[in-house]
Amino acid sequence: MKEVINAVEKITGLKVPVNYGPRREGDPPALFANSMKAQTELGWKPKFKTIESIVETAWRWHKTRTKGYADR
Repeated sequence: MKEVINAVEKITGLKVPVNYGPRREGDPPALFANSMKAQTELGWKPKFKTIESIVETAWRWHKTRTKGYADR
């Protein structure tokens, strides 16, 4: 989550309010993601390869559609 928050702050120039607390029961100590199985088995290719490019694209969409999908 810290990586996502840092990317959002970098791309938007806005400060994300964060509240830190203790881990909840059942929370894993770390999370990792890898899309190789989807790429290999489904032939899927990610359009965006970095968290910054994902956030930048989402931020651009949000800025041009202030009412979300209602702006269509």
